[in-house]
Amino acid sequence: MISKAGTKWLMVLGMLGLEFLSYGQFYTTGTIFYTRRTNLQKRFTDQRMKRFVNEDNKIKNDRFALSFNDTLSVFKYLAPNTQDEMAWLTSKNEYYQYLHSQKQLTIFQFFGTPVFVKDSLPERPWKMTDSKRSICGFQCRKAIYQKNDSTRIYAWYAPNIIPSVGPEGFCGLPGAILGIATEDGGIIYFADKVDFSEAPKRESMTAEIGKNKVYNLKELREKLEKDYGNTPWGKRMFDDMFRWL
Repeated sequence: MISKAGTKWLMVLGMLGLEFLSYGQFYTTGTIFYTRRTNLQKRFTDQRMKRFVNEDNKIKNDRFALSFNDTLSVFKYLAPNTQDEMAWLTSKNEYYQYLHSQKQLTIFQFFGTPVFVKDSLPERPWKMTDSKRSICGFQCRKAIYQKNDSTRIYAWYAPNIIPSVGPEGFCGLPGAILGIATEDGGIIYFADKVDFSEAPKRESMTAEIGKNKVYNLKELREKLEKDYGNTPWGKRMFDDMFRWL
């Protein structure tokens, strides 16, 4: 005879099993394509930038691809076919995540020069919610990350895309992140295409470091603060580079 406590746990497990099965097919490899929408007026608030940003061009769209398998993910910028005269106004960082070793390599673009940073995968205290929305045909759940008193980030993840990956190096949720948004709507990522038809090729997921110096996050922060921390533009650059970290 099953006790009342045992019956209760069987009911809970049964409900979880039904929800698990409701997601249908599961995926461990593929490519997710995102459009990033940046409100330049919210990102640049100083008077100098008003020469470049106005109501007509304040929204900047950029394209990215996140290729992944069960051990590695790579997030890269997709350059447009035509020249983008405002390309310098938004970041184009690359992220390589090594899921088994829990490491991340970030390639920042610093005045056109790549800066390599390798450290542990970021750990964020996500708050899970019951809110859901459909993205690219996937039923996604909403989670919230409170970075600090003034920065809150919303994420929508798909439980049936197994690897814990996402745009801009975001991770740590039980499924791939298909949407990311700052609370003020200044920066928004949403997937607009997901392709599972072909596994990403290994050579396209390898970072070319060469003889470049590789920093960890602490070393890079200290170097930038020392070299540029006393200038207004240096502080803005610092905040922009570490916006998501």
